[in-house]
Amino acid sequence: MAKHHRRLVAVTAIAACAALASCDRQTAAPPFNVANASIQDIQTALKDGRITSRELTTQYLARIALYDSKLHGVISVNAHALEEADTLDRERKAGKLRGPLHGIPIALKDNIQTTNMPTSGGALAFKDYVPPYDATLVKNLKDAGAIIFAKSTMSELAGALAEPPTPAPGGYNAVRGFSYNPFDPRAQDNGEPVLSPAGSSSGIGVAAGYWAANIGTDTSGSVLGPSNAAMIVGLRPTVGRISRHGIIPITMDQDTAGPMARTVTDIAILLGALEGATPDPDDAATGTGKPPMDRSYLPFLKADALKGARIGIPRTAYYDKFTPPGATRGRPGLLPDEAQAMTDAIAALKAAGAEIVDPADLPSVVAQEPAKNVLRRIVCGDELPDDPADTRELCSAVLGYGMKRDFNLWLASQGGHAPVKSLTELRAWNTEHAPYGAIRFGQAFIDRADQDWDLERDKARYEADRAKDKSYAGENGIDAAITANKLDALLIPGGGASSIGALAGYPAITVPFAMVTNPRAPAEEAQNKTRPFGLSFLGPSCSEPKLLGLAFAFEQTTHRRQTPTATP
Repeated sequence: MAKHHRRLVAVTAIAACAALASCDRQTAAPPFNVANASIQDIQTALKDGRITSRELTTQYLARIALYDSKLHGVISVNAHALEEADTLDRERKAGKLRGPLHGIPIALKDNIQTTNMPTSGGALAFKDYVPPYDATLVKNLKDAGAIIFAKSTMSELAGALAEPPTPAPGGYNAVRGFSYNPFDPRAQDNGEPVLSPAGSSSGIGVAAGYWAANIGTDTSGSVLGPSNAAMIVGLRPTVGRISRHGIIPITMDQDTAGPMARTVTDIAILLGALEGATPDPDDAATGTGKPPMDRSYLPFLKADALKGARIGIPRTAYYDKFTPPGATRGRPGLLPDEAQAMTDAIAALKAAGAEIVDPADLPSVVAQEPAKNVLRRIVCGDELPDDPADTRELCSAVLGYGMKRDFNLWLASQGGHAPVKSLTELRAWNTEHAPYGAIRFGQAFIDRADQDWDLERDKARYEADRAKDKSYAGENGIDAAITANKLDALLIPGGGASSIGALAGYPAITVPFAMVTNPRAPAEEAQNKTRPFGLSFLGPSCSEPKLLGLAFAFEQTTHRRQTPTATP
């Protein structure tokens, strides 16, 4: 039996014993239920003695045992989680509290290094690989009192493996297989989900009540997308706000970790814990932003934060159908029920006192010169056969070049412990183990990154492309729209703030709002609103305090988050 399966079987056994133990301690007061509890709820229950960290951890283990054979949201569980909970309970009893997450189980995307569980990145070659050091953010979470509880599933290598014409579905990896959205956990005949969990991070465990929160990573949508799909809150912070040291990379130009949780308040608590008090010497980008006083973002959460706030509506491409100049294919615009959801959201913003600027288009989105239009900036290698020839001149080398550079640097940081020593070796290992499921959907992206880019020869091309990406997305995109319209933030449907925000390295937060039709569902279910659909507030560099305030006020005004009926 594979080791990761043994770990999950062990979880089931622990949970069964724990369930029996819980029956022996029933009291007149109703037991604390973790299924839909926020971090704030849990903190209060721990403080009041309604639950211990051991009991909390036990309930989470039981939920994994009950539901994960259907959802596949977990890759591994910390075998020492109950022991660590006991230690934190003793510290609490002695009056020693480490921080705002003391005794609370948190899961990590499985590309974030830990020394108490394997870090696989979803890749078969790394299935049992235990790194020699913890990621910096893991140390920060432990210092804040968190229990590093489990590793959540992900798209293999954060989605940087296969590419068209055989792209892997979001949430698939060779270690755990397909994963399923708790709002509709059905599988198609080929095993793919009827309702995508979206992105390369996973919101499954938060929505299903497996743990209090999850730390994901985002290169171009992998925090906002899965948070939107799971009807939870997700924050992609400014690049450099959270250290990336000890995270399997795609490219350090765009990579960031980000919290995923049930409420905006939970996100604020997590961001304060994840962000270091001082810059990390192992990640030069961490000097970008200065943390708030006491590293607490809670003071920015004000129920009236929307009053007088100016919110821009970038209609072109994000709401309305639009084909960029010279392109053969464009943005389809919102579906009717998505458009209605955004109309309702805008009405809610106005009712809360916000000033809506509509339209507030991004100059680089509506630019008529193809070479200056950000929507024409695609990843080199993603060109379609029927695209005009100029597409190949407009593509960006950043992801491919960055993958070759930064993945090899990450492997070197493992001190010889990793099972392969270079991207080239990983490709060869995958090819050799293809009969065993290593690359079900191929590995075209890493083949291209490794073969097409030379770090010396192509450095000038990469640097020029990186400068263009930042300019079109930032200075001539987000910054220009916000400055020209004197905005506090831009309002983007769903998780659609991902791509342009990622190119600029800017923050965005997605908040749950509506349920809409799932286009993949059978025709007879067309009237069933089965798919979560929220919205995102997008802002300039280091605008997390402002965005958290806006998101909190919107959340408190609407209270639209739902829990999946598949995991009551």
